[in-house]
Amino acid sequence: MPLYNHLKELRARLNVNQQQMGTLVGTSRQTISQIERGDYSPSVTLALKIAKECGVTVEEVFEYVEDGEE
Repeated sequence: MPLYNHLKELRARLNVNQQQMGTLVGTSRQTISQIERGDYSPSVTLALKIAKECGVTVEEVFEYVEDGEE
């Protein structure tokens, strides 16, 4: 999957668990877990909410890499 993220590291900086992050951005712990594992690509709205809660840009949370660019 070409969408990578740094959500786990950003959550650690904020000292919040997956449940707390889910609550902050209006989603479930399971969704946060799926995003961190790369099993789920969030909507633009959710990506923006996550970035805002982390105090960073969307590009600092999510990184799109074309196949073969790794």
